[in-house]
Amino acid sequence: MSEPEKSAPANWERGVLEKLALSAVQEQRRTRQWGILFKTLMFLYLFVVLFLAMGWFGSDGVSIKEHTALIDLQGVIAADQASADTVIASLQSAFDDKKTKGVILRINSPGGSPVQAGQIYDEIKRLRVMHPKVPLYAVVDDICASGGYYVAAGADKIYVDKASIVGSIGVLMDGFGFTGTMQKLGVERRLLTAGVNKGFLDPFSPVDPKQQARALEMLEEIHGQFIGVVRQGRGKRLKETPDMFSGLVWSGERSIQLGLADGLGSVESVARDVVKAEDIVDFTQQEGLAERLAGRLGASVAHAWTPFEKTGVSLR
Repeated sequence: MSEPEKSAPANWERGVLEKLALSAVQEQRRTRQWGILFKTLMFLYLFVVLFLAMGWFGSDGVSIKEHTALIDLQGVIAADQASADTVIASLQSAFDDKKTKGVILRINSPGGSPVQAGQIYDEIKRLRVMHPKVPLYAVVDDICASGGYYVAAGADKIYVDKASIVGSIGVLMDGFGFTGTMQKLGVERRLLTAGVNKGFLDPFSPVDPKQQARALEMLEEIHGQFIGVVRQGRGKRLKETPDMFSGLVWSGERSIQLGLADGLGSVESVARDVVKAEDIVDFTQQEGLAERLAGRLGASVAHAWTPFEKTGVSLR
């Protein structure tokens, strides 16, 4: 057999091996490319989820046509929960949007801090002066009581469900007294203060009649501020009764009769029938992790320095 004839099978085998090797390399390359693509997509997905969870995108809803701006006020009104800073920032974004035809503040709150509620109320009044053509309506879900109603009183109109809980126009300071338990256990309270009233309403000391009278005086003062806000906000619509400002609550249906609310309505119906802009854009801002931690730290520091560390003044 000639030399070329002997080398032909070898060339054929070499060609097959080269093709197999090339195919393996190409397959590995494709696998690596798909792996990189899937990892990139997964990274982007997690990146977007993280941003949404942390609230870094905000809620400056974008709409190319006129819309109703929605802001949620949910839960206890407090510096570390439903804070004035977050609600005010949401309100400002909603009113600043040129396409906002009306603003709905959806409230589901039992109340909370009179300071936080007052700050939100004051900002509502300021924004209404700055944007007189953009109305603000409060829409009540399950409950709009105490500090929640304090905020709602700043709205142009208040809409409720017939079974909503509305009212609780009052102020409280709650706490506990442990003097009886301490006597039974043989525990002696040793409290040293610089300032005769620094231990104001200390729960481990007997009630001081003068301090108690001072606390009641302060509560009456804050209650008077609350009543003034309600009267100013509701105006002639309010049908005052002897127990209206006693801290009682009423159903949504009864609150309409008393002038505490204006009518029945939901977010959708108010946007559609009152604002006349069915497109609803949510402007509710969510605090990021850093803001939440800073808020809780600030509240803790303030709590440590207040004379009411064992009691709390609350519109609840």
